[in-house]
Amino acid sequence: MKQIEMVNYSEIWRELVKMGSERRKHKTQPDTGVSDQWHGKAKQFDQRVNDRWRQNDSSRDFMIHTLNEFPDSTIVDIGAGSGAWVSLFSSHAKSVTAIDSSKSMLEQLKVRIQAENLDQVNILEGCWPEVKLEAHDICFCSHAMYGAEDFECFISAMQAVTRKRIILLIRAPHVDGLMSQAFNMVWGNPYDSPNYQIAINILWQMGIFPNVIMEEDHLWKPWAHRTIEEALEEMKSRLGLFESGEWDKKLWDLLENNLTRQNGEYIWPTAMRTALLYWDPG
Repeated sequence: MKQIEMVNYSEIWRELVKMGSERRKHKTQPDTGVSDQWHGKAKQFDQRVNDRWRQNDSSRDFMIHTLNEFPDSTIVDIGAGSGAWVSLFSSHAKSVTAIDSSKSMLEQLKVRIQAENLDQVNILEGCWPEVKLEAHDICFCSHAMYGAEDFECFISAMQAVTRKRIILLIRAPHVDGLMSQAFNMVWGNPYDSPNYQIAINILWQMGIFPNVIMEEDHLWKPWAHRTIEEALEEMKSRLGLFESGEWDKKLWDLLENNLTRQNGEYIWPTAMRTALLYWDPG
């Protein structure tokens, strides 16, 4: 048997996080002086979440099942955002600790807490895993790991403060999705973002073998652009090709062959769902 080179999934994750950070810097106006990426956007984000939560969701069903399985639990929500999950947890748990690094999101969360009279919620401002936290029964993180360069450290810190169950919600793109094809073309691998395919391999290498539930009720809403030029700029931004035009022709052809025209917009193929990973540490 030939020697097979091992894939360094932790390094792939780290490089994709750095690429995402660089992309956000390019999208941010340099003269604002505001480092909070959710500044001026938190209320709009909250509305999108509320709209999405009107649909059935296997992840919410599982979380309610877990909270019923472990009644009177303490739960920490890492990256709590505007607080949709905090609201759900508060009706089942003994107490909820909400952690977020965005002042804008925390302000929106406080509005929700006051409106819904959620008196068992404790708010901590900061980035995980730098935040100091006592042990909780359940540790939960929904799509808030994408800015963490060291995914192993992120998970190890969760394990250190969890008594009963760890739950992650993370994006799971199709392996042949349009962005995956573009990454394969430019960078020689299909990993287009910090996502489930990379995370599950890192967890296995850590000796963690989580249960997985794939959300089947609905895929994420596809991206839409007014022109192919806009779609090309989006694709190049996600590929880290901020200034280079080397790949423009091939990427244009890829988009032209895969986008569909609907109601005056160019629609990307639907290629993203959420994966729920859970395990009971110890």
